[in-house]
Amino acid sequence: MALTDEQIASIGEEIILALKTVYDPEIPVDIYELGLIYDVQISDAGDVKVIMTLTTPNCPVAESLPAEVREKVQGVDGVQSVDLELTFEPAWNKDMMSEEAKFELGILF
Repeated sequence: MALTDEQIASIGEEIILALKTVYDPEIPVDIYELGLIYDVQISDAGDVKVIMTLTTPNCPVAESLPAEVREKVQGVDGVQSVDLELTFEPAWNKDMMSEEAKFELGILF
């Protein structure tokens, strides 16, 4: 049975909450506020595609961070499968951080 727009929106909100529990180990801000999540797509079957990046291509958590993201998203009710795509285009930079993240790190005055 296909999910309704409301159900998809609810799953999307839950995914964002789950992503906000994942932290880059070198920066005390969650990966969502850091701007590392480029896109989250949810099909009406509950299949989720996450497009994300890392702060640098040689990030020490290049293996574990995407696995943690996949695990957190998979744990959201209504999610059937998770396809995680790691990209470095466009390259991440500090301008992609939320105002909240910039403030927390002392970048925003």
